[in-house]
Amino acid sequence: MLRFLTAGESHGKALVVIVEGVPAGLELTVEHVADELARRRLGYGRGPRMRFEADEVTLVAGVRHGRTLGSPIAIEVANSEWDRPPRKWAEEMSPAPGATAQPLTTPRPGHADLTGMQKYDFDDARNVLERASARETAARVAAGAVAKQLLATLGTEIGSHVVQLGPVRTRPGLRPAPGDLQSVDASEVRVADLDAEAEIIAEIKAAAKDGDSLGGVVEVLAYGVPVGLGSHVHWDRKLDGLLAQALMSIQAVKGVELGDGFDVAGRRGSAAHDPIVWDDGAGEYRRTSSLAGGLEGGMSTGEVLVAHVAMKPLATLNRPVLPTVDTATKEAKASFKERTDVTAVPAMGVVAEAMTALVLANEALRKFGGDSVREFVRNATGFAEQVREQALSAGPVASLDPEDRPINWDESLAFDEPNPTAEREQPDEGGS
Repeated sequence: MLRFLTAGESHGKALVVIVEGVPAGLELTVEHVADELARRRLGYGRGPRMRFEADEVTLVAGVRHGRTLGSPIAIEVANSEWDRPPRKWAEEMSPAPGATAQPLTTPRPGHADLTGMQKYDFDDARNVLERASARETAARVAAGAVAKQLLATLGTEIGSHVVQLGPVRTRPGLRPAPGDLQSVDASEVRVADLDAEAEIIAEIKAAAKDGDSLGGVVEVLAYGVPVGLGSHVHWDRKLDGLLAQALMSIQAVKGVELGDGFDVAGRRGSAAHDPIVWDDGAGEYRRTSSLAGGLEGGMSTGEVLVAHVAMKPLATLNRPVLPTVDTATKEAKASFKERTDVTAVPAMGVVAEAMTALVLANEALRKFGGDSVREFVRNATGFAEQVREQALSAGPVASLDPEDRPINWDESLAFDEPNPTAEREQPDEGGS
């Protein structure tokens, strides 16, 4: 089982993540993690923090000479602002006893501020917002980098692209293929449809001029996912449920769709499912469409896994136009402003990739096991061969004895047999 736990605040000294359950022998370097964190900083419309926040990565434990040891992996992502003069955050977020000179008492609508203050009995919103901040996703991306490395040993590749930003939608059905990740990242807004790029940038510029923010939708794609991850047996083992929970946990995400879930809800059943065909050349079953998103019955089908993730506009605006209440005076106020982005949708796609990778890596370890990467891959290879042999082993159907013949339910309607309920002994009058 793959587990991870993050710690740290947005303006704290560092973010820390511990990843437990990674097999020994996996190649892992600082560069693997740093490259993914650099992708998280991409996207037109990001705030100034992205230009100077270096995401200084340290592999603290669990790795020796570039290979995992099978023990918990600890990764630190340092906050380069912490000691930057005038050292505001080192004082404001100090763990030493003391108090802040400027408590935040004007919570933002749409953020965790007010509810967190009520839940944890705080009079300062910063006690909530620092951990609720999307900065925490840097630690998730670091963990996701480990999961991606593990999945790569199975030939699984995960990517994402923006399909809607603000009111602008890209061309439907246009998807990057495996290996196209760099071309998507080369786009300023991480779109595969370059014809929509200029229009999206224009919308971002307009929102920035108004001091406003924009949300949007990304499509996450996982290629080369082994068949049979997840399970139909229990509600908490269904892969689609695990993915939905993981993706919904991303800050500001308000909707998750697997495949074309909302669209197929309005279709007839005859047009809502993915036909199964036999690919004689490859010697395997295939689906001819991806309406179900590569998931059936809570399990991966082996087809491309597709998820759509919707992010609302950010709650921190560059112009304080959101009405709120000062929790100290109860007076009507404008919510406070702190450094923010016009949009973080392109970056959210990278976070969604990380969460998808963590779920798939966990389910792959549950399915294939192994204390070393070599054992893990050997088990997965053996299972793939078993699936292939089972698919190719279609022999003649054994003849059935007439008494063992399955019931034809159309015929059963004409059975001239007594109704078993008519034979049932009736109770005496007055009987209970």
